[in-house]
Amino acid sequence: MQDTQHIIEKIQELKKERNAVILAHNYERGEIQDIADFTGDSLGLSKQAMEQEAEVIVFCGVHFMAESAAILSPEKTVLLPEKYAGCPMASMITADALREEKMKYPDAAVVCYVNSTAEVKAESDICCTSANAVEVVNSLEENEILFVPDKNLADYVSRYSTKKIIPWEGYCPTHNQILVTDVIKAKKEHPDAEVLAHPECRRDVIDMADKVFSTTGMVEYAKNSGDEFIIATESGILHKLEKDNPGKRFYSVSEFAVCPEMKAIDLDSLLNSLEKMQHVITVPEDIRVKARIALDRMLEVKRNR
Repeated sequence: MQDTQHIIEKIQELKKERNAVILAHNYERGEIQDIADFTGDSLGLSKQAMEQEAEVIVFCGVHFMAESAAILSPEKTVLLPEKYAGCPMASMITADALREEKMKYPDAAVVCYVNSTAEVKAESDICCTSANAVEVVNSLEENEILFVPDKNLADYVSRYSTKKIIPWEGYCPTHNQILVTDVIKAKKEHPDAEVLAHPECRRDVIDMADKVFSTTGMVEYAKNSGDEFIIATESGILHKLEKDNPGKRFYSVSEFAVCPEMKAIDLDSLLNSLEKMQHVITVPEDIRVKARIALDRMLEVKRNR
């Protein structure tokens, strides 16, 4: 325990010395969320970082999240404590592959989920999050939408839009492996609990949910509604839900709803990152400018949901 406390104290000292801010995604380990200055979803954290006077952003998440921070705050140093913490879904599409797909659908607008690389964002017309995907798609003039890279989120959007949605065949392995049988089992064990599902889940899982939310949406809803919840998303969010709502009960839909990439960062790697100023995430300026345009267009869309 003393060793852990010593590491925490050293992190806090270095944070002040480096004029750094620590950001942690809702799926990170509990101890990482606890030491962070801000927790939240990937884009929300990047926007939060823009507003800070810190010179260094330590992003406890995965590679595309640190890239987003670098896109939005190019004047700051962005560190990713674990260099190879990536996102399998973001790796399921490349800029070259997207360029080829765009040629097949010249009249389609490209909507890119923020869970993607900077290069893919740069090839897109506009970005979206899981919370505003429906609003973003419906705000566009085009009737055809090439939606990348998440086929499950694309399918979810298609239910709330009259536009023709052309999905890329990518997916989040953690969400995609949550099955109807998992929900049935969880509901049998906790019959009074509401089921909250992430829109990265399969359609049949979403159909069994009481509510569908982004991670931020789940956090907000749980504060203001109900006492017992089954959570159909990556299990790391339970730490924040339980911390924010003492007395309420939260159950992961499956013991396997864990993203190994999101658990890659621990206190040791966070300390090493601050000590050695590693690993610096940069985005080439030509790509950064184009990707920033796609993000800015999204931020201009009024979020109603």
